[in-house]
Amino acid sequence: MQNHNNEPHPRRIAVLGSTGSMGTQALEVIALHPDVLQLEVIAANSSAELLIRQAKQYHPNIVVVVQEAAYKVVKEALADEDIKVFCGEDSLCDVCEMDCVDMVLSCIVGIAGLRPAYRTVACGTPLAIANKETLVVAGELIMRTAKEHNAPVLPVDSEHSAIFQCLAGEQYNPVEKIIITASGGAFRGYTKEQLETVTLQSALKHPNWSMGPKVTIDSASLMNKGLEVIEAKWLFNMPLEKIDVVVHPQSVIHSMVQFEDGSVKAQLGVPDMRLPIQYALSYPIRLSLPYERLDFTKYSTLTFEKPDKEVFPCLDMAYKASAAGGGMPCVMNAANEVAVKRFMQEQIKFTDIPRIIEHALATAPTVKPKTIEEYVALDAETRARL
Repeated sequence: MQNHNNEPHPRRIAVLGSTGSMGTQALEVIALHPDVLQLEVIAANSSAELLIRQAKQYHPNIVVVVQEAAYKVVKEALADEDIKVFCGEDSLCDVCEMDCVDMVLSCIVGIAGLRPAYRTVACGTPLAIANKETLVVAGELIMRTAKEHNAPVLPVDSEHSAIFQCLAGEQYNPVEKIIITASGGAFRGYTKEQLETVTLQSALKHPNWSMGPKVTIDSASLMNKGLEVIEAKWLFNMPLEKIDVVVHPQSVIHSMVQFEDGSVKAQLGVPDMRLPIQYALSYPIRLSLPYERLDFTKYSTLTFEKPDKEVFPCLDMAYKASAAGGGMPCVMNAANEVAVKRFMQEQIKFTDIPRIIEHALATAPTVKPKTIEEYVALDAETRARL
């Protein structure tokens, strides 16, 4: 495999957010293919103990810790290792521009992934993106910058990876519709009244996928699908009216693409995030993955339902915020992060999440950020208002 500079050595990967659910799986994938993929950088906010274990197990050349207190612990623990350790958000962005990095995998949750993603594409480095919020908040700016600097943006979310795979070889064939599948989350089939009394523990029990807590809560509220709709709009240059969501409880079909002749292509597989992670890291080559295969005999029925937008209003809010444009998706995302955090701290009810988002959108200023710093400022202003 050649890197983006056409040098015939293993593709050198920087994994931002290596201690999260996606990041830990990415390290497993990279370790499977040492002749093709090389771990160059791991980075985390503050999970010192796990970061130290990862550094000693996988031997990256660089470790970045955002929080200073955690940095001191990591620095001391790795003093005898041949590993460079850096501190701070600026360092997180700086490693994205290093000549020793051929691809950045952004697994950072939330708005924190915005600056590193922008710096990555601005210097022409390929970006594999598992961070939904980056494109939700600033998709127009990120994709325009990526195009200007010839930086590929490769989706890692299972749904967007599925769409990406379905579009392979179809560049001359107009798309009629993108169909994003949803498991329905932990509360599929619940009524409004039932949602009023659900607990944090029940919300964190996703029926199919193993994900981080924030993404799992978003799945339960269907905000996850709303974020994915906006992300798909930017990734695939697709108008909102051509992006549908369908609930598919078995999570076997990860998403579909319908073409103008009526044919539909779908990507299927077991619910394992290591597959889309590896596809993005090794693209355009498919590498062997020694994990479970899809056994069709275990699925006598695949079912599909319309999402209940009355019970789960977050999905509609995402469509409306994206249609409004400007800073509205940024406001919506900030409000959702605040609400989900409060729910995870058991300060509010699950049904308060959409109420907080609705209030933030209704009282938001009408602005259109033009730079990354303006998006970051709007995010901070929104959080301060809630």
